[in-house]
Amino acid sequence: MIELEVPVEPDAVEAVPVVDDDTTFATWYRVEHPRLLAALTIVTRDLHTAQDVTSEAFARALAAWARVGAMDSPTGWTYRVALNLARRRARRSQLEQRLLRRMTPPETGLPPERAIELWDAVSALPPRARTAIALRYAAGLSEAEVAQAMHVAVGTASSTLAAARRALAIALTDAHEEESHDG
Repeated sequence: MIELEVPVEPDAVEAVPVVDDDTTFATWYRVEHPRLLAALTIVTRDLHTAQDVTSEAFARALAAWARVGAMDSPTGWTYRVALNLARRRARRSQLEQRLLRRMTPPETGLPPERAIELWDAVSALPPRARTAIALRYAAGLSEAEVAQAMHVAVGTASSTLAAARRALAIALTDAHEEESHDG
């Protein structure tokens, strides 16, 4: 949208056209966003990744619109940013996969079928007890750290954990007894 700006000097008779950057960006965005999203979906083979990098590229274009909008090809700049973001994400993902393949899985100390029973029993706990168990045993936090993370007193965290352990012991004993009666 073009607006006419009133000159500051009273003796000037000529109006100076000013382009509203928000409207210019919005118009450009409506045209270019679907095209960039389609291209990035093909490049990444993943709609969610394409949406993320497309959104980030346009957010960066908007943040620097005074500079980007004055370029010969703001679209080219935005495509370059999106492609760089997609490449960076792919490299990071490949590195994570390589590192994960090198790691040995942690020992749970339980046979796989018992581990499933354990996590089923944990998921049946009330939310507060489930959170305390997850923080203490899955995240490896101390009772004091669990209390801090849950915004409760250490005594409260300790009693919550004790009650959760009792409930788990009962649930796992019941599940194990049912299993031995079935077999």
